[in-house]
Amino acid sequence: MNTRILSLIAIVALIAGASHAFSAENDVATIKTEITKRHDEAVKRLQDWIGQVSIAAENRGYPQGAEYMAKLARDAGFQQATVINTDGKPGVFATLDAVAPKTVGLYFMYDVKQFDPAEWTSPPTEARIVDKPPLGKVIVGRGAVNQKGPEAAFLAALHAIRGAGKKMPVNLVMVAEGEEEIGSPHIPQLVRRPEVLDALKKCVGVFMPSATQDLDGVVTVNLGSKGVIELELVSSGEKWRRGPAKDIHSSLKAMVDSPAWHLVKAL
Repeated sequence: MNTRILSLIAIVALIAGASHAFSAENDVATIKTEITKRHDEAVKRLQDWIGQVSIAAENRGYPQGAEYMAKLARDAGFQQATVINTDGKPGVFATLDAVAPKTVGLYFMYDVKQFDPAEWTSPPTEARIVDKPPLGKVIVGRGAVNQKGPEAAFLAALHAIRGAGKKMPVNLVMVAEGEEEIGSPHIPQLVRRPEVLDALKKCVGVFMPSATQDLDGVVTVNLGSKGVIELELVSSGEKWRRGPAKDIHSSLKAMVDSPAWHLVKAL
């Protein structure tokens, strides 16, 4: 993962959301220099974050994961970052006031999926830097791609902007959850908190730092998001009066409609 390129893309995304850009190209050049200077620091930050594992399906790493997320936000320049409890795993609400005319919302997730260490070439929680031809040196760890890597690159951009003595072109409102990998069952409780909802209403849009790179280092930023839905479909043969009212032998299929096939057709 080339954190320098992803961090630069994060800067461009921030500028695009502002009503005014930085004063000159030299400002961006200064920030790019700062990104390069802070490269090792940014990589170490990501490695440490990967080591803080939060897996909702295993009830692992809570509330430590939320507390760590809040610390990362504060370190990146957010004036306040609060851990907010829900009926599930805690979330984080953070704001960065740059006294800018526009505000951009940020969606972060700090949880990761389960893993089987036996299936990994190196321990998934150690975030080792290894040689992976043809990529070169890469970080191998759970969350390096989904989703801590891109988010860490965004935070690296914030560190670089501040380190370069530049001002953010937009205000930021961050909402980070710890249950994305199980379908975000409690995010409504998080975003509907009065203080969170009031802040989100001021946003011109919401951005999820999730850029990817190809082998040449070209970064792709996809606009628009999709979520997950979980439901249970019940097909009742008794209710449509052509199917069975109880379990019957499959040999009667010629006479009785099959609820299972109706479900297959519906899907």
